[in-house]
Amino acid sequence: MNGERLGVPSGSSRSAPEPVTAVIEGAGAWLPLGLEQVESGLTAAVNRGGPLSEDAVTTLTAGGKRMRPMLVLLCAGPGGGEPAVRAGVAVELVHMASLVHDDVLDRAPLRRGKPTVFSESGRGRATSVGDQLFATAFRVLVDGGDQTAVTELSRTAVDLARGELMQRRGAFDLALAEEDYIERCSLKTGRLFEAACVLGRSTVSPDQAGVMSAFGNRIGLAFQMLDDVLDVAGPPERTGKARGTDLLDGTVTLPYIVARDIEPDLTQVDLRSLDETAAEALCERIGETGALDRVRERAMGLIEEAKQGLSSAGLDSEQRELLELIADGVVLRYS
Repeated sequence: MNGERLGVPSGSSRSAPEPVTAVIEGAGAWLPLGLEQVESGLTAAVNRGGPLSEDAVTTLTAGGKRMRPMLVLLCAGPGGGEPAVRAGVAVELVHMASLVHDDVLDRAPLRRGKPTVFSESGRGRATSVGDQLFATAFRVLVDGGDQTAVTELSRTAVDLARGELMQRRGAFDLALAEEDYIERCSLKTGRLFEAACVLGRSTVSPDQAGVMSAFGNRIGLAFQMLDDVLDVAGPPERTGKARGTDLLDGTVTLPYIVARDIEPDLTQVDLRSLDETAAEALCERIGETGALDRVRERAMGLIEEAKQGLSSAGLDSEQRELLELIADGVVLRYS
């Protein structure tokens, strides 16, 4: 089966958004080729899903940046070959699965401005689609005999679940500690970025995978912080969702935590009673404290730390420049 069967676009840049396009344009031929192979692998893996394929492709074609597979390939470099491609496919499948499950848990009608699998096919089918995507990720690695990669991705899947449990446990908790927020985001978001970097580097230089672990976790954490800023700042036409969607779901994020410490009266808000109008008003109050700028500064600091750590990773000049570019792109995407 080919990509056209389920409407999967072909081409490595596929109308790819920043920072992906900039990285592709700045790389040698090996990177676009690797991304083409990842895309083909994703299409093949999803098409093996039988009756669930039509729903799985909703997530596959929903405008994803493929940043995690790109990190796999960049950390592996030109010598990564088929193991790096398989790892890129597996990481993206896990990412897709987590999005489908998140939409079920949040009862989300839209993802990137498009109807979710949950909204179109229901809770049970969406849960099955997410489960199948998770299982397919491991099948890709097992079929390739990548035992080390299976172990790393297994640990990552456990950490993703731990992060989700932390988020559910801390729902509507206006006293949530900043340390708990950081741990939750490191598990839910940073961990998959970290796994992408570790899996990529492990294909060519296992002894340097630890350095790349720190790089991935920092840019993943910065990515989440800036995404949380965008949830408060909007606008909906850019985010594809209403301002304050996290607050409506009871998810307490760093912009609120910082604003709460500046304006203690914010602890009197009843998150459970918010509607979209009240959530937008709360977003305005958070913005007026200056919290958004403070969170942006924290995120940019993490990006700089991540880039500085690349000096000891044994990368060639092209790899390092491209990884720095993708790190900077995390910030540019939200500027």
